[in-house]
Amino acid sequence: MRKDLGVKAFLYPQPTLVIATYNEDGTPNAMVAAWGSVSDTNQVAIYVAASHKTMPNIKARKAFTVSMATAKHIKAIDYLGVTSGNKVPDKFAKSGFTAIKSAHVDAPLIAELPLTLECKMVSYDEESELLIGEVVNVTADESALDASGKLSVEKLEPVCYDSAGHGYYVMERRVGNAFSDGKEIK
Repeated sequence: MRKDLGVKAFLYPQPTLVIATYNEDGTPNAMVAAWGSVSDTNQVAIYVAASHKTMPNIKARKAFTVSMATAKHIKAIDYLGVTSGNKVPDKFAKSGFTAIKSAHVDAPLIAELPLTLECKMVSYDEESELLIGEVVNVTADESALDASGKLSVEKLEPVCYDSAGHGYYVMERRVGNAFSDGKEIK
């Protein structure tokens, strides 16, 4: 038997994204977003409330980075999500993360997070609060790569957010082969 749960956007996996920028004084800032996705082959779309400290930073520098959350750093990541940069100006420093200057955009990389998309701001819709970014480079720590140098989801162990239970889950187990397994059905 099925049960109605009401109007909810329960789609899984829902990535736990860490968006990093520089504040007006050049100090690093980061926030957590769960409402983000790929919107084109070289673009990401993320809903970011205008009230977040991150949005004026992105608008000023026209750049940001997006990293995938990892289980190893979930406490620091959750701290970035529950603490406002408008109220705690040094929240990045308090998180214990290390900022590294990007070679491609005017935004920091987070050294401890192994996968980062370096993005230029394409647009921000004030009404819907939808941010579109062009991915100009992706950088990955070798710890997240397989022997052939390709990104390994198993090694990356990206964290997904469960909006129904307010939990974080690691995505790591392969269950099939895209563009292949379905061909077995005749």
